[in-house]
Amino acid sequence: MDDKIKFEIEFVIQSSPQLLYQYLSTPSGLSEWFADNVNSRGEIFNFIWDGSEEQAKLLKKKSNEFIKFTWSENEDDSFFEMRIIVDEITKDVSLFITDFAEEDEIDEAKMLWTNQVSDLKQVLGSK
Repeated sequence: MDDKIKFEIEFVIQSSPQLLYQYLSTPSGLSEWFADNVNSRGEIFNFIWDGSEEQAKLLKKKSNEFIKFTWSENEDDSFFEMRIIVDEITKDVSLFITDFAEEDEIDEAKMLWTNQVSDLKQVLGSK
């Protein structure tokens, strides 16, 4: 298996960190933009898309700041993290995504995140 490469992508989101965090950290929030349906039992989250199901384990979270998951079938140390950054001067809110992909799949993975976050912005009423 090829080593996955870490990548980061940033999106400016017009939302309060508190509201944005609800959409990143709760099954009901995640199912509004990230997956068709999301269920959780403790630290295990089940993401459902078009009938296929993926399981992720919650690794770490800090209220209104970040949430970090790893896919259950991962055989490496890869994870995906959604971090909320607030600019101290402008108070602009950014969503930083950290994820891993095979080298030849990075562009595709970034496009997928861009599409997902576009849905999130729509749900939030952000431009």
